[in-house]
Amino acid sequence: MSTQPVSPLDAPPGAKLRKERRKTRRGFLKALAVVPVAAGAAGLGRAVAGARKADSEFAGDPAIWRRRFLADARATERISTADADGAAARLRAQSTVRASPLAPAAASPSPAAAPEENILLHMQDDLQRALQRPLEQREWVMAIDLRKCIGCSACTIACKAENHLPPGVVYRPVIDMEVGEYPNVSRQFIPRPCMQCDNPPCVPVCPVGATYKRPDGIVEINYNKCIGCRYCIPACPYSARTFDFGEYYTDDTPARQPYEEEPAPEYGKSWERSEGSSPVGNVRKCQFCLHRLNVGMLPACVTTCVGGATYFGDRADPDSLISELIHRPNVIRLREELGTKPKVYYLL
Repeated sequence: MSTQPVSPLDAPPGAKLRKERRKTRRGFLKALAVVPVAAGAAGLGRAVAGARKADSEFAGDPAIWRRRFLADARATERISTADADGAAARLRAQSTVRASPLAPAAASPSPAAAPEENILLHMQDDLQRALQRPLEQREWVMAIDLRKCIGCSACTIACKAENHLPPGVVYRPVIDMEVGEYPNVSRQFIPRPCMQCDNPPCVPVCPVGATYKRPDGIVEINYNKCIGCRYCIPACPYSARTFDFGEYYTDDTPARQPYEEEPAPEYGKSWERSEGSSPVGNVRKCQFCLHRLNVGMLPACVTTCVGGATYFGDRADPDSLISELIHRPNVIRLREELGTKPKVYYLL
């Protein structure tokens, strides 16, 4: 019995939908980050040239320039004290992504069976082993399993509490995206820390060399050297940098609360926030909780993740859990086409 070919007009009603749903989440994630003003080769080249030209203009005490730039920033870009997560809100508003249906859950690789041992203890052992090697032989990386992220923002709150972050300064926002078209709509949660790029575009645009990459790959900011010019903010293609305007959550209350005046422990130092001194008037960002790593502790976002979606470790250690995870076939990195070589991996 011969079979007649089926015309597209005679195809079942769900055929078109099934075809659309075969698209993976790769395109969606690659379109996630916002391309800022200085992103791209041409824009970054202009920013670097401008930074080199301005290098001589910023000679002298960094504190003087920091106060000047802070005054300008407050006048032109004040963040509302009532909006505790203003930076995260702006990032969500800017992250306009063309909706496309996600692949069905069955199309994604199934999560590996949970090992008998505690994952956090496994990563803690990997961390202790990495600290026994010289600094230049470590490569700290992070992996985030998007199948496990439930969008609770526990990592965001833990980060703010750990680093004593003021209003408007957010190191790890969780982007809440609505994807698809009604009635096939779903939500996707994307934690977005600093990518700690191997080729960071924020480094060459700094006119005073305050931003640099450490031997272990972490991109650090020298607060005492930073003048607050904010050139690095538009240079970052991941919107991972925010500015400290010197505000407090309890500014409009009868008395400022003592917990807001506790010094920040970033980079293993004690930073007291006061007018005219660092980190007020500085650009700030995630540094993988470097002060915790130095004493053998995992980053705060890793230990507080409710869904166990965040992993951390030394990429240079072939026996580490993180090394095994980032070499799976269902791993991507955001905006790899820019050549930044980010060290935050996403498992689909």
